[in-house]
Amino acid sequence: MAGNNPQAHLGDRLIDVAVTLSCWVYFIFAFLFFFSFFYIAAWLFAADRERAFQYLNHLFYKGFFTLLRTLAPRQEWNIDPQVAKIRGSIIVCNHLSYLDPLILISLLRQNKTIVKTKFFQAPVFGWLIKVSGYLPATTEGVYAKRMIDQVENMGEFLKNGGNLFVFPEGTRSPGAVIGDFHKGGFKIARMYRCPIQVLSLCNTDKLFTPGRFFFNSRQHNTISLGILGRIEPPQGNEVISADSLEKSVRRIFDNRETSCHGEET
Repeated sequence: MAGNNPQAHLGDRLIDVAVTLSCWVYFIFAFLFFFSFFYIAAWLFAADRERAFQYLNHLFYKGFFTLLRTLAPRQEWNIDPQVAKIRGSIIVCNHLSYLDPLILISLLRQNKTIVKTKFFQAPVFGWLIKVSGYLPATTEGVYAKRMIDQVENMGEFLKNGGNLFVFPEGTRSPGAVIGDFHKGGFKIARMYRCPIQVLSLCNTDKLFTPGRFFFNSRQHNTISLGILGRIEPPQGNEVISADSLEKSVRRIFDNRETSCHGEET
């Protein structure tokens, strides 16, 4: 068996290294020698820079996953096509690996999300996420005004079909385990009376394991993304609290028929 063959194991590791480095080459060179020109043009000439940058982000990561799926054919992808059709919603999803937000960006043309503040300080990347209208994870210090401005403009963004996706746990959680929720996304949903779409993402951590640098490209694995449920906004003068929305989302996650490992919950 290949699992007991040191040479086969070494061969798989070398392929993992090659796949990972190829993806990094895409990140660096596709941006520098292709996408950077479009970002600059959007900055100079686009009537709506934020919308233009979000669309370019969508195309960039769509290209990244096309490359990754080609280089790692043992990874099967089961993505519900209805996810890409979501509009004007708060999207709540579980969080397994660093690939998760990139997958959602690759599927949604107009998107915003909450980003760790350290990324706002990164050269080039920090500029991209600022212009794209992404939200900082904290309201402290220099990030307070940015968060306030983005939340105040969120109603118009959602009304025009944009989506805000959030990982309410605020960090990665293993498998089907759902950690404690932060209430930011639920407060925005209550404020602007918009629907909440609850998504379930499975097995991205098997492809890109937290704490590891290289993809597990040779491992047989199925990555899935589907819609678990939808919470409609209140009608008329009905008032609903962020706590109530949080509990509703928690119930949807708890009622999943299968876990991320395909076992009954």
